[in-house]
Amino acid sequence: MTTTTSHQAATDRSAPSGGPPSTDALRERFRPVLDAVAAGAARRERDRELPYQEVAALKAAGFGALRVPVEYGGSGVSLRQLFILLTELAAADSNLTQLWRGHFAYVEGTLLQPSSAHRDRWLFDIAAGAMVGNASSELTGTSLRDIRTALTSPDPVDGSLALTGTKYYSTGSLYADWIAGSAVHDGERVGYAVRATAPGVERIDDWDGFGQRLTGSGTTHFTEVRVDPRNVRPFSPDAPSHVHSFFQLVLVASLAGIARAAAEDAAAFVRPRTRSYVNATTPLPREDPQVLQVVGELAGRAFAADAVVLAAADLLDTAYERLRADRSAGGPEDGDGGSGSAVGPADVREALDAADIAVSQAQLVAVDQALGAATHLFEVGGASATSTGRALDRHWRNARTIASHNPAIYKARSVGYWAVHGEREPQPGNA
Repeated sequence: MTTTTSHQAATDRSAPSGGPPSTDALRERFRPVLDAVAAGAARRERDRELPYQEVAALKAAGFGALRVPVEYGGSGVSLRQLFILLTELAAADSNLTQLWRGHFAYVEGTLLQPSSAHRDRWLFDIAAGAMVGNASSELTGTSLRDIRTALTSPDPVDGSLALTGTKYYSTGSLYADWIAGSAVHDGERVGYAVRATAPGVERIDDWDGFGQRLTGSGTTHFTEVRVDPRNVRPFSPDAPSHVHSFFQLVLVASLAGIARAAAEDAAAFVRPRTRSYVNATTPLPREDPQVLQVVGELAGRAFAADAVVLAAADLLDTAYERLRADRSAGGPEDGDGGSGSAVGPADVREALDAADIAVSQAQLVAVDQALGAATHLFEVGGASATSTGRALDRHWRNARTIASHNPAIYKARSVGYWAVHGEREPQPGNA
């Protein structure tokens, strides 16, 4: 981790002692950065210009520390507030919301860890601007559960482990200070975190998808990379956690942002336009009832996508608070079954299940709304709307890519099982 200098830097820019900022204050604080991100989005897409500068500006503004508690130098915001900002960032450029996904999930996992000096160091460093990228997926085996990357052989001098393997879809890692992922150690799956610039780490910008092309979702090679054992976490798939649902909701927020951007771009296209169709009912597109109908429908799609993100985020907030209360009182993670907690394991599981189903339902809605908005926006402008300079096609390409990330057909099946049986389906598939 970094030195106490970063701890002091985090403390210097901590939120007011009265507690987390209001949502309005957060919007005002990040508006200049988000406006700058939006202003260059089409150019970056057209030129495939990676947003290093934009990520740095978000780091400097404390974006990565939004969920870090105030006492560590962060903003201490709720999950609802975080997802409001993630959606607004996606409206500016959906690549950026997705590339921060692994970072915020790592923060959520850290917040669930038992109190310790090491956990504190992580929170201080994240508050000071450290960013964590993701490198978990591999092209081995038959599913995401098949992991070949290995941690081996403690160093006899410093006790460090050696990480060797190759990861694909390493979203955000090009921009990150740390890279977190999964590996096998002594026959068991674990999580790890290593410095992105450590000897033996090779990050490659080779993501070739037709959408979300600036997320840094390329290949990462690890060759005998030294890993501090304190930065290795056990992987417990059956332990209660909201992180899985959190991962998915970030993608839903990305879709909601795309729907909003499509609606806003359509309105911006129509507003100054003076050229219309020969069979239009009015000479100006901005007064044409049919054009206005399309713009209104796009706005409605964006509103619906926004709404389901917030509804799911509220349930995720509830699940997180119950989980923290149970663990703080000695829940299963702390070893005594949570007998002293006012919120018991059954309450935690109920809240986590409700949040997970809500996120799946939100994805089903957001996929349709974002893809629909990204398609129908072209009804307002004719062939001129397809100009590569406008890059309006990026909305559909990005939405389609995100929607393919975790196919909605499996989410629909999971929700359907819940609706029919009143419980989670057994052995759910990887997502």
